[in-house]
Amino acid sequence: MRIHFIAIGGSAMHNLAIALKQNGHIVSGSDDEIFEPSRSRLTNHGLLPSKVGWQPEIINDSLDVIILGMHARPDNPELLRAQQLKLKVYSYPEYLYEQCRNKKRVVIGGSHGKTTVTAMIMHALQYNKVDFDYMVGAQLDGFDTMVRLSSEAPLAIFEGDEYLSSPIDLRPKFLWYKPHLALITGVAWDHINVFPTIDAYNLQFKLFVESVQPGGYITWFGEDEVLGSIMENASNVKSESYFSVKNKLENGRSVVLFNNQAYSVPVFGSHNFQNMAGAMNICRELGVSADDFLSSMATFKGASRRLQILAEKPGGTVFYDFAHAPSKVKATVKAVKERFPERKLKAILELHTFSSLNAAFLPQYLDSMACADEAYVFFNPEVLAHKRLPAITSRQVAVAFNIPECNVVTTTEAVAGLIRATSLEKSNLLVMTSGNFGGLKLQKLVDEL
Repeated sequence: MRIHFIAIGGSAMHNLAIALKQNGHIVSGSDDEIFEPSRSRLTNHGLLPSKVGWQPEIINDSLDVIILGMHARPDNPELLRAQQLKLKVYSYPEYLYEQCRNKKRVVIGGSHGKTTVTAMIMHALQYNKVDFDYMVGAQLDGFDTMVRLSSEAPLAIFEGDEYLSSPIDLRPKFLWYKPHLALITGVAWDHINVFPTIDAYNLQFKLFVESVQPGGYITWFGEDEVLGSIMENASNVKSESYFSVKNKLENGRSVVLFNNQAYSVPVFGSHNFQNMAGAMNICRELGVSADDFLSSMATFKGASRRLQILAEKPGGTVFYDFAHAPSKVKATVKAVKERFPERKLKAILELHTFSSLNAAFLPQYLDSMACADEAYVFFNPEVLAHKRLPAITSRQVAVAFNIPECNVVTTTEAVAGLIRATSLEKSNLLVMTSGNFGGLKLQKLVDEL
């Protein structure tokens, strides 16, 4: 088939493009901006567009499928041309569903932690030689791409995002998948640009629960009050709450205790032990025993940009994390501080998403970085302009986070200076962003430390 991607540079989009090319399809794409690592990966697979920008002249009736990314706008010239020609236009979740509609589908949702839970399940299944297709929102050790679609795998594991499917399909992505098994990690208001109230946001998870196939299974974090309320009325599925696996710290390493057995694991932080409990429930439903699941966790290296270690010395570590929503920031900062209470913690957060750059949403971040000894927040005024958002001030950000105004910076150079001034003597550095700090060469700076 001839398949064209509008906005091929997206995280899921470029991985789906690579997977489809590997399956033998003729794949093309376009975008008006492509950042790393998408650029390098598309180049390596011969899929990087020959020029930047939209090219409506390449849209013609020889194309079998067009897949539309969220980065494009409704007035995108390629999209308008495709609609004029009445070509089939899919969002990527719609396309994934169509390719996996005859498989058993497992979907992991939640405002935070869903990538890690999905990664744990995928790692456990691979470790125990279970064949499956998948879509996950980060690069994982042991997997070449973030998407796999095959003809033979009977099972599909999807990370379920609550954000909109495409510019012309305003349903949350996870409502496309119609899972047989589902997990929800928790619900904390996000994406204020499309869900302007907490109730509107929470409703999407109620709809997700209702989308589980009749007679299906759903497991959810039992300490989440919103989920508790939603699950009270979930009568058409088998429902099971989860909490946390029992654990302790032994000789500087985490140990999980289960059924009188001890399993050494590399992850840390209370949120990760909650994630592990939920992932274990799903794997049990898929026929993987608790012992086989926990044995696999000994070699689980986590997902890219989820407490990823960029550099390490005997007295200090640099962590890189995707955290951007308030609940994610708070859990990540707390996890690092609790794991290394004797070390000073310096945390730097970039505000990059629509919600985080919205003055009405900023108060949700109050004290989210309180566990850090030094907390800094960066935002780029040019990003606000690009996203067509009203300007915000350093003062607004400082008040929202409850940090000194001098700890709010607005230039890439200032972020570089903060990193260069970091000591890794009995001290950790935690860098958090869903963006790229305005193109900052982060690894190069860290290597200099």
